[in-house]
Amino acid sequence: MITKKQVNNIIKETYSSKETFEYAKELAKEAKAGEVYCLNGDLGTGKTVFTQGFAAGLSVEGPVNSPTFTIMQVYDDGRLPLYHFDVYRIGDVEEMDEIGYEEFFYGDGVCLVEWAKLVEEILPKERYDITIEKDLQKGTDYRKITFNKVC
Repeated sequence: MITKKQVNNIIKETYSSKETFEYAKELAKEAKAGEVYCLNGDLGTGKTVFTQGFAAGLSVEGPVNSPTFTIMQVYDDGRLPLYHFDVYRIGDVEEMDEIGYEEFFYGDGVCLVEWAKLVEEILPKERYDITIEKDLQKGTDYRKITFNKVC
């Protein structure tokens, strides 16, 4: 388990989507209002599974899916509101202004941003960067999850 005091280049290896889900679930149990978690990784690396686990850790009820076509989804039935962004289809970072991203990044909930590198210039200076990678030599369900605090 990661604690907030030790978050520099922490690597977690998972060998199933269930392990990825559970890891994110445990991480979310420590999440606090105003935190921003930035997820990066290629297509199919497990960003949505991670997000679903994170939502479960916040006690969000119901299905959690990637809001690829709506950019953002709000889940406000958990311990904290979860603002889930999927910015894969953002053509220009100004589109984030149109949805009022600052209200959510600096709001009373937790933000989780998939494909965060695409909007890096507007991300808060203090945030958590999470990179998920595959390594097919270690198995099709293997994931390397790297967790860093950015200040």
